[in-house]
Amino acid sequence: MNLNELREHLCATYPDLCPLFSVEFGDGVMQVASSGLHSAAADMKALGFDMLGMVTAVDFGEDFELIYRLRSREMRVGMIVRTRVPRGNPSVASVTDLWPAANWHEREVYDLFGITFEGHPDLRRILLPDDWVGHPLRKDYEDPGVIRRPDYL
Repeated sequence: MNLNELREHLCATYPDLCPLFSVEFGDGVMQVASSGLHSAAADMKALGFDMLGMVTAVDFGEDFELIYRLRSREMRVGMIVRTRVPRGNPSVASVTDLWPAANWHEREVYDLFGITFEGHPDLRRILLPDDWVGHPLRKDYEDPGVIRRPDYL
């Protein structure tokens, strides 16, 4: 199944997801609301996306964007699912129940960005010591030992 066939299938099976589908860099891309992330991920799993390769985040200042990279070995296509979470309450449902590989990815995002994954089985720091203060990949992170570049001000 190629990406056009996947789009047709998504539009026929999940009409609510259809308008959110685009193609970038050879993968399908869906932008979903953070409240519907787990539901959309479960739909993608049901469609045959059996591999979660990455969960990461980007700090846009006023909010964060979470990016999930999925693959279907059977269809030989990739899908990127993106969602925005507000800086004031950076929380979203965990997808570890769908893809156990999300466990460490979500822990890394929690550790470095401070985004909470509701329902995660073991949400704790993974890279930094437990007594570390703050989340170093946030744009508002302050550390007196780090000289900020002018383009990050």
